[in-house]
Amino acid sequence: MNHLKIDPMQAITQNPNIMSGAPCFSGTRVPVATLFDNLRDGATLNQFVEWFPGVSLQQVKDVLKQTSDEVFKLVR
Repeated sequence: MNHLKIDPMQAITQNPNIMSGAPCFSGTRVPVATLFDNLRDGATLNQFVEWFPGVSLQQVKDVLKQTSDEVFKLVR
């Protein structure tokens, strides 16, 4: 299986005309905040991509990687 790597910043788009400008997964109307809300409530990554089929598992992983990189920059 060929896994397409997505630049984390390409995994997210922000458009003032879509979802009131909330950062969304590229190609969808799914706000990135929805991922974190679902994870906080106990969902797995696989459940999230099942519930939001327009979002790929690779996009989710890339967003989480970018987020963790930013957190580590803050604490170093």
